[in-house]
Amino acid sequence: MSAVAVVAAVLAVAGGVGVIASRRPVRSVLSLLLTLLSLAVLFIGLGAEFIGLIQIIVYAGAVMVLFVFVISLLSAKNEPLERPVSLLPGQERWGGVAAAVLAVLLIVAGLRHAYPAARSVFDGYGAVRAFGEALFYEHVFVLQLAALLLMVAVVGVVILIARRS
Repeated sequence: MSAVAVVAAVLAVAGGVGVIASRRPVRSVLSLLLTLLSLAVLFIGLGAEFIGLIQIIVYAGAVMVLFVFVISLLSAKNEPLERPVSLLPGQERWGGVAAAVLAVLLIVAGLRHAYPAARSVFDGYGAVRAFGEALFYEHVFVLQLAALLLMVAVVGVVILIARRS
């Protein structure tokens, strides 16, 4: 087992414990994000690149944004700030410098790897079609059930919070 797999597994377990142990909902969501990203690293390490990328895009991206959005809406208060937020001296300037440096690094990295050398791949590499057919033909009920479960969970949270108010 490689060191990357061990680190990803330890981070996944730590994130899972953080989800359960944290009393603050946003910290629980961030712990869940750590778990999902660690699992994506494990998927990619096992050669399932498509599943790893879908894990990042769908779960770590869309579902986590949904969770944070619901938590933010349910815990929002219409009270004014007790004290105005002040910036640190030079914070805007150093933030701009950091953003410019990051942009230059991303552009250089993008240009360096814009045209990678062609490599030969074996037949069936990235069999997204087979995965899609299995997902939408053989396992369509499970897919719809998972979507329904997520929707019921969000509606349940909204109802519970509405009753408390």
